[in-house]
Amino acid sequence: MGTTTGLRNYLVITAGYWGFTITDGAIRMLVVLYFYNLGYTPFQIAMLFLFYEFFGVVTNLVGGWIGSHIGLNLTMHIGMGMQVLALGLLTVPDSWLSIPYVMFAQALSGIAKDLNKMSAKASVKLMLPKDAGNADARLFKWVSILTGSKNSLKGAGFFLGGALLSSVGFRWALVLLAGGLFLVMVATIVMLPGKLGKAKAKPKFSQIFSKTPEINWLSAARFFLFGSRDVWFVVGLPVFLTSVLDWGHSEVGAFLALWVIGYGIVQGSAPKLLGKSHHRGPDGNTARFWVILLVLFPAGIAIALMQGLDPTLSIILGLAAFGAVFAINSAVHSYLILAYSQHDKVAMNVGFYYMANAGGRLAGTVLSGWVYQQQGLIGCLWWSTAFIVAAALFSLKLPGFRGDSAAQPQGSA
Repeated sequence: MGTTTGLRNYLVITAGYWGFTITDGAIRMLVVLYFYNLGYTPFQIAMLFLFYEFFGVVTNLVGGWIGSHIGLNLTMHIGMGMQVLALGLLTVPDSWLSIPYVMFAQALSGIAKDLNKMSAKASVKLMLPKDAGNADARLFKWVSILTGSKNSLKGAGFFLGGALLSSVGFRWALVLLAGGLFLVMVATIVMLPGKLGKAKAKPKFSQIFSKTPEINWLSAARFFLFGSRDVWFVVGLPVFLTSVLDWGHSEVGAFLALWVIGYGIVQGSAPKLLGKSHHRGPDGNTARFWVILLVLFPAGIAIALMQGLDPTLSIILGLAAFGAVFAINSAVHSYLILAYSQHDKVAMNVGFYYMANAGGRLAGTVLSGWVYQQQGLIGCLWWSTAFIVAAALFSLKLPGFRGDSAAQPQGSA
């Protein structure tokens, strides 16, 4: 694939990923706000997203194997179609919106999200010419921009969901989102090559679990990295802001949306911030440094709260610092999984890696509610610290550079 064609396909993939991500952020905000207004408790609302996270684990486990057989283009569009269906299922009358029904719709949305994410990120590796000059740095730049812009737009989706709920109501908001995503899906079907990401040698189902040490260690570190965020961010932090700091729901939503947008901006800027964009991509040493640095922030916030310092200032400053360093950690990981993967195995490896990512989010989501109820936000922060220490220990096994192409230990270039 030539550089011009690869760049064109990259832009189409990115635009499609953006369209999907906006609906993903909007539907979450719509569900949280609308069902809160219907009288659902915070715990019941959290449970609505349980299948969303659980099926993310399952989807990533088998999604890479499916993508290697039928092509990443098709798996991406299946994900878009399922999201359109999930949005449509929520337009039924209120009397239909039982907890099991909404959990089912959210399960479809979770499957859709991870099919789309796995396909988009794995495709970046395939769209970069194998013989491109400075390939490692270019791969780091492309995947950072894709991932960072996605997170910023998810924050924008939070805003859009709240705005649509206020202006046109719950059901018309869902109809508009479903219609917009359907148009994006049609456009990307027309513009992308049909066989993108289809493996030449079809892998067996038994090959789903990666046997490559670098990918296994990276996936384990990813599990604990994302668990460290969600163990206090998903339930503990919003409830603390509402119940302890007495913030309104709109203030909480706006604050979290701005945090996600800022997180995405830092993630997209990671190549420049690390100062390696003109030389080579990051390696295991980079991952170790940034995850060890991350330990300081949840521990620091916990200590500040324990010492009776201003909780509002401690949370805002601490969360900003945590988000910036976490974003760089995530960008480095997202690059390494592609760098560690051979072209013909990239879908399988990315699927396996994001299975660990989804598993960490699931564990963090469940623990966030339980730990906050038992130990409060300070307890959530200490659990977060422990998860980061675990991620750092697994990162010790990641290889450093070995020669000019050492960031690609499988010879993927």
